[in-house]
This record gives sequence, C-alpha cells and structure tokens, in this order.
Amino acid sequence: MGTQRQMGLIQRMFGRKADPATAMQPLYDQVVARAREPHWYEAGAVPDTMDGRFDMIAALLSLVLLRLEPEEEARQESVWLTELFVQDMDGQLRQLGIGDVSVGKHMGKMMSALGGRLGAYRRAFGGEITLDAAIRRNIFREEAAPDAGVAHVEKEMRAHAASLVELKTEALLSGRAPW
Repeated sequence: MGTQRQMGLIQRMFGRKADPATAMQPLYDQVVARAREPHWYEAGAVPDTMDGRFDMIAALLSLVLLRLEPEEEARQESVWLTELFVQDMDGQLRQLGIGDVSVGKHMGKMMSALGGRLGAYRRAFGGEITLDAAIRRNIFREEAAPDAGVAHVEKEMRAHAASLVELKTEALLSGRAPW
C-alpha cells in the first residue's frame, strides 16, 4: 500500500472530516474585520457596544448574502457563511458566560435579527424602503441617531454594496478580494 493511500486510510479512520464551512472562513473574517473598522463607530456614530458591533456584522453580512442570493452556484456557500455567523455568535455568548440552557434562546433571537436585517436591506436596496430607515431601525434600533452618523453609515454601506457587485463571485467567495 502506498504512503498516500495509507495516510488517507489513517485520516478516514482517526481524522476529523473537513468542515466545508471552513472554506468560507476567510470571507466571514473579512466581513467581521470590515464591521470592526473604527469609522463605523466614530464618523458613523454606531454605538461601540456588543449590540452595535453585532448590528454592523449583521449589516455587512447581509450585504454579502444579498450579493450572493441570485447566484445559484453560491447557495451552499451562503449557507456555510451563515453557519459561521451562528458559530461565532454562539462562541461570543459562551464567552460572556451564558449557559447552555440560555444560549439556544439567544441564538434564536440573533438568527431572527439577522433574517430581519436581511429582509430590511433587501427592501432598501430594492427601493421599497429607504436605506436611511433600514439603518435607523436595524443599526440604531430606533434610538436617536445623529443625521451625520446615519448619512456616513448609509454612504459606506452603499459603497460596500457597489463594490460587492463589482466582484466576480469566485473572488468574493475566496475572502481575499479587496472590497
């Protein structure tokens, strides 16, 4: 038996299966890094809190998912990307000390929030509602927000969405393309 074949057998017997979602890790990391850029919290006046950071990750992830939505060949990758979001949020909750009993309830709320944001941004970019209204509701959570901050977030989200449209799907999925 050849060495490669033996290694394959050993990996199948004792190794863990490769998680296909890990292929989307660079893209998810890129979304998170973009959501952590200081300008959102400084010029954009997004609250620099756990909720504010969650809202920015959810907003930018929504833009990526909306970009991938019409791409039939990227459906599985969209699912994997969402799974990475779930894993990340689960880990964040556990780091905060939230126990197993409560994590499921919190995760349900977070997934509902992501779905709501995805729908709101879909409607905003489809012209059904204004992006300003979607931002005020989903990032600032209807709290008083400075108009200049909202305008900054809107301008940056529009630019971000436009840059995603310009990317070829393969480049976007790689998580290594600049956007």
